[in-house]
This record gives sequence, structure tokens and C-alpha cells, in this order.
Amino acid sequence: MVQYKQTHFDTSFAALSDATRRGVLERLGRSDASISDLAETFRMTLTGMKKHISVLEQAGLVTSEKVGRVRTCRLGLSRLEQEAEWIEQYRRLWDARFDRLDKIVEDLKRRENNDGQ
Repeated sequence: MVQYKQTHFDTSFAALSDATRRGVLERLGRSDASISDLAETFRMTLTGMKKHISVLEQAGLVTSEKVGRVRTCRLGLSRLEQEAEWIEQYRRLWDARFDRLDKIVEDLKRRENNDGQ
């Protein structure tokens, strides 16, 4: 069986599987933010937000830096290119299948119309 960088994909997709973490990525896409700001924005405890940030950091989606008492988060280096390519392969596969199905349906309709005349 072929292994497709399962560990990397598992980490990335697990990080993206949570709505709060996706929201954090959207928020950090606008500007860097402290963990306190993120916790306040998402109405959760600092401990809860730190856990979410840890998951995002493991996936390379977020980095953080502590200066004094403030830990500031920003988007990480991962651009999800491999994940996007993996998803794109399946999108192309399903597009091709639906195109074939459309052709079959059109052929059946054409036959039905010809039989009805």
C-alpha cells in the first residue's frame, strides 16, 4: 500500500477539522494577534486557546513568539499546497465522473425522445 505522507496530512487535516481553528486562521490572515486577543475573540479560556494554537503550530499553520508576557501568533509557513493538490486530484476525478454521467443522461433523454416520436 502506498503511503501518502499520512502523518503530515493527518496533522494538517486534524488541525483544519475544528471550526475554532479555522476561525483562528482567518483571524490571523488579517493580522497577527496575541493568544489573549484570540481567546477573547472566540470567547474561550487562555488554556483552551493555547491548545488550539498548539495543534495549529504542529501542523505548521501558525507560529508564535513570546515577548515578555505576551505570546503573539501569526500565520505559519505551511501554505497547504500538498493538501490542496491532494484535494484537487479528487475534484478532477469527480468532475470527470459527473461529466460521463451527464453524457449518459443526455443519451438516455435523446433515446427516450426518439422512441416517443
